[in-house]
Amino acid sequence: MRVLGISGSPRRGQTTERLVQRVLGAIKGHETEFVSLAGLNIKPCGACLGCTGDNTCVLTDDMEALRPLLERADAYVIGAPNYFSMLNAQMHALMERWFQFRHRGGEAVRGKLGVAIGVGGSDPNAPAVNIETFFRYNGIECIGRVTAMGANPCYVCGHGITCRDGAVFARLAPGQTEITDEMVPDLSKQPEVIARALRIGQLLSQRLSGASPPAT
Repeated sequence: MRVLGISGSPRRGQTTERLVQRVLGAIKGHETEFVSLAGLNIKPCGACLGCTGDNTCVLTDDMEALRPLLERADAYVIGAPNYFSMLNAQMHALMERWFQFRHRGGEAVRGKLGVAIGVGGSDPNAPAVNIETFFRYNGIECIGRVTAMGANPCYVCGHGITCRDGAVFARLAPGQTEITDEMVPDLSKQPEVIARALRIGQLLSQRLSGASPPAT
């Protein structure tokens, strides 16, 4: 069995990517692959309906190389950051282009397993909920959600201390004039999230090996 991990973050090596990798790292006995959407050119769906004949998108971009990875995977670990209380544009474009698999009872992705990962500076659940909804639309069973606090760009933009509209200003203590390392969210400071990623990865391994889902 093969698990495909996808990070939708435009920033490499940050919380979304690291959390996807944590889940993948906990999977034993199965192959794993990882893709970062950072730097890839994936256009949004143009609603041309060119894919309805053979379930293959007619647009030419980096989605062409991703398609066989999506088809051969038996499970997906998909992560995205929170941009304005929803998942970000790169991941949304990928999901729009997933439309190519849906026509005339297409079975290329239906019936597989999925893990939803969300990261945010204030609400990491929003993108995870979007991913879970996406899984339902496509007949993918979501076996779990992992969320983590991430470092908002306001921490490193150079104006976090003075920008009243930014995510940092409201968290400053009276008289505080600098951003300290202790203020900046990091996955390494969230052991409960790392532990959950491990558990979800182990659960995914078990399900792919034929174990029954836990009773609810």
